[in-house]
Amino acid sequence: MKMKFSATACFTFAVILYCTQKAISNDTLTISQSLTYNDTLKSAEENFQLGFFSPGNSKKMYLGIWFNTTPTQYVWIANKENPLNDMSGVLRIGIDGNLVIQDSVGSVVWSSNITNVSSQTSVAQLLDSGNFILRDGNEETSSLWQSFDHPSHAIIPEMKLGWDSRTGLNRYLTSWKNSDDPSAGEYKYGFDLQEIPQLFIWKNDSKRFRSGPWNGIDFGDIVFQSDFPFSTETKIDADDVYYEHHLLDNSSLFLVTINHSGVVQLILREKSSSNWRVMFELPQDSCGDYSYCGINAICTISDSRFCSCMPGYTPTNPREWNVLFWSGGCVLESPSNCSERIHFNEYDDLKFPDLLQFKLNSTMTLEECKAECLRNCSCTAYSNSNVSDGGSGCLLWFGDLIDIRRLTLNSEIRKLYIRVSAKDIVKKSVTRKERKIVIVVVIVTISILLISLASTIIWKRKSLKNGKKLLMIVQCSTGRCCQGRDKENFELPYFDIVTVTKVTQNYSDTNKIGEGGFGPVYKGKLATGQEIAVKRLSESSNQGLDEFKNEVMLIAKLQHRNLVRLLGCCIHGEERMLIYEYMPNGSLDSYIFGGSSAHSHLLAWRTRFSIITGIARGLLYLHRDSRLRIIHRDLKASNVLLDSEMNPKISDFGMARTFEEDQLKVETRRVVGTYGYMAPEYAIDGVYSMKSDVFSLGVLILEIVSGKRNNQFHHPDHDFNLLGHAWLLWHGERASELIDPMMEDSFAVSEVLRCIQVGLLCVQQRPEDRPTMASVLLMVDSESAMLPQPKHPGYYIERFLDESELPSDGQLWTVNDLTNSMIHGR
Repeated sequence: MKMKFSATACFTFAVILYCTQKAISNDTLTISQSLTYNDTLKSAEENFQLGFFSPGNSKKMYLGIWFNTTPTQYVWIANKENPLNDMSGVLRIGIDGNLVIQDSVGSVVWSSNITNVSSQTSVAQLLDSGNFILRDGNEETSSLWQSFDHPSHAIIPEMKLGWDSRTGLNRYLTSWKNSDDPSAGEYKYGFDLQEIPQLFIWKNDSKRFRSGPWNGIDFGDIVFQSDFPFSTETKIDADDVYYEHHLLDNSSLFLVTINHSGVVQLILREKSSSNWRVMFELPQDSCGDYSYCGINAICTISDSRFCSCMPGYTPTNPREWNVLFWSGGCVLESPSNCSERIHFNEYDDLKFPDLLQFKLNSTMTLEECKAECLRNCSCTAYSNSNVSDGGSGCLLWFGDLIDIRRLTLNSEIRKLYIRVSAKDIVKKSVTRKERKIVIVVVIVTISILLISLASTIIWKRKSLKNGKKLLMIVQCSTGRCCQGRDKENFELPYFDIVTVTKVTQNYSDTNKIGEGGFGPVYKGKLATGQEIAVKRLSESSNQGLDEFKNEVMLIAKLQHRNLVRLLGCCIHGEERMLIYEYMPNGSLDSYIFGGSSAHSHLLAWRTRFSIITGIARGLLYLHRDSRLRIIHRDLKASNVLLDSEMNPKISDFGMARTFEEDQLKVETRRVVGTYGYMAPEYAIDGVYSMKSDVFSLGVLILEIVSGKRNNQFHHPDHDFNLLGHAWLLWHGERASELIDPMMEDSFAVSEVLRCIQVGLLCVQQRPEDRPTMASVLLMVDSESAMLPQPKHPGYYIERFLDESELPSDGQLWTVNDLTNSMIHGR
């Protein structure tokens, strides 16, 4: 009986001991406890979780911290450079008192790696700020080590980004390699420590974005909106160089992260919502790209020609500059002469130049700063180094100025003074009013001459009627002429008919590189060596004067890395031609639909994914970031061109339409577009909106993934189009069957499946269900975001229309309702 009681007591004690060890605090790990792959720590208010996870389609295991939300956003990873190969990993406090991750054989794959720590009293705790700390169990307020000092790809509120000179600690963000691999990618985001700190995005060792120098108030090119739910604290002194965000209330969650494409994003989620939203990005636009306009030039995103030389400077290569290749920058119009009278132009809306050659004096006044600059012939600009409290200090620039952009907001206190010689002021002293008077006089004089000669050229007027009409349209839309002496000043360069005929070898078949709804396209090579593509409007083309005018007026005002660049036009009698930059890899359709094994090495998933994101960025620019809000209306594979590096460029703006800021949709009786790409509400009811382009993008994504055309897709088991087929596979959890076999094994399945899901979200029947372009980019780029489930796509009915009834190019033109023809077509 006694033995039985003792056995019972021992068993009870063992159970109590076991329960004591397992019933640990939800947010704390002690020396006697460990964390395995199926365990997590939760912060006190359950805002964050810590545990092991596998990203995307990877089978590797990582220890990380994430928001306790759906969809998940990872904020920190411990062993990103040394993952576990299976689920046997364990997190514990080691015998030396450090946090360690051990694999199945007990080898340490990661450690907090600090000294002078007691193994007997160490405690690890996940705080409700998301900070994972190691502390002495007897000390509640201090930590021995913290995850906040070792960021991976993201920072969250109360987390510092920057330097601590006392410890030598440098806190910066590093992109993931891809959505399956969180190890260090190509991009970093952090501070460059000079006398005046700046924030940079680097691609390997090259600068991709620069904030501008700290001026005591801000960094110039990083200004958050006043309605964002956080404040930003910046500390710049001898000991610290950092910034951190503080939430103003508990109504939202957010993080700043750098994705594997090198874009820094501020992602926010209101607690009342189930979606994460991108609120801010760096770079924000093309002018945010480092040195987009080259040296001694200013980038202005609101101008149709982004780049302009500073006063007293001229393009290094005028021919390249005139066709919108700006990277060569500008040089002085005449050699600098120190004996000349000097003036300084004042600017209150510029991001300060990069600090390549500079001098800082923190005690000088602004007048002393100016005098110092005048004494040095190589000094090109000056400013207060600190613009707070009325301004103080002196910052001098020497030599070429680089990476200057015009900011959207003027500042009375952030002033930059750029050197210019007095003779350049005289050269440019003609006012705009005087220019207008000169132009009017010239136009009147030319008009009188033309009228006096009209009687001798009356027989030519009929043949030139359309050409003159078009010229007038272009002149009215740009305020410039494209003939005669003024053609060099025309915003869109004019190519004369003799030059175009010569470079295309008289429009020979050997130079013909394609043909679309507009007409044939020819390759040419200018005397400068630049290759061009010439679109020639054919007489049989469905597109006419309106579409030609539309393309000239719209694309001449658009500049984006994912939009094809219009170099100029040629108008001669009945001839109407557009001259574009030449895209050596042709159009996207020849790659994804060609089925050629010769192209298969160019169609690896990474290339396709880059093409998808590039097209999406181009559309986002049209919808949100350009001066004009534009709907393309004819996005398709043949209208996406590929440059020498397979970067996508959206082309053919003949059907595009502008949108007012407050417009949600527009109705038309003239429905134009391509069969298989038009949104149902547009094809059937003539209603188009930005969601119409989203639908076309969704079709394009599914075509890129599958290698199949939507409007020619056939399956032996059903009569659905590609959208319906993709939906059936997704609904049956067999979406991987949609993947183009030409890609072989060069992809992460999770990333491809995410793109299929985004494609299906874009082609949903109801426009209001489709995401915006900003959301599309977030969903495609985010490695961890949980996407909503798509509803059935538009045209989700089986087909009965004979494909032979369609035009060979799939192009549809009508001024009538398309209800009958289109509803049966798809």
